Amino acid sequence: QVQVVESGGDLVRPGGSLRLNCSVSGFHLTIYAIGWFRQRPGKERRGVTCMTNNNEGAFYAESVKGRFTLSGGMGGNTAYLEMNNLQPDDTGVYYCGISGEPVNGPACLRSRWYSYWGQGTQVTVSS
Repeated sequence: QVQVVESGGDLVRPGGSLRLNCSVSGFHLTIYAIGWFRQRPGKERRGVTCMTNNNEGAFYAESVKGRFTLSGGMGGNTAYLEMNNLQPDDTGVYYCGISGEPVNGPACLRSRWYSYWGQGTQVTVSS
């Protein structure tokens, strides 16, 4: 049974930092992409960052470029999201997604490619 578990969310002040963890177990097929998505109440789940197994590096939403870093994941059991200089607009529930089908390039920022999700972890940025 596939399990995806996120952790690391917290309440931080603007300018603060967090590291989110995504732990994957029970997935015995090829992981084609790992992504982090943010969702706010009443809004759709939006891609924050992702990487594929094509050695293309990580892709980022414009709003987080230069502040967030995705690492780990491909070929391992855990992916990490380092978040620096957090701002109130970064607030939301962060979900980790796993894709079991091929996807290339920044298309991995689209949630439609992901079939496996964790329960989410809350990030709140407020003074």
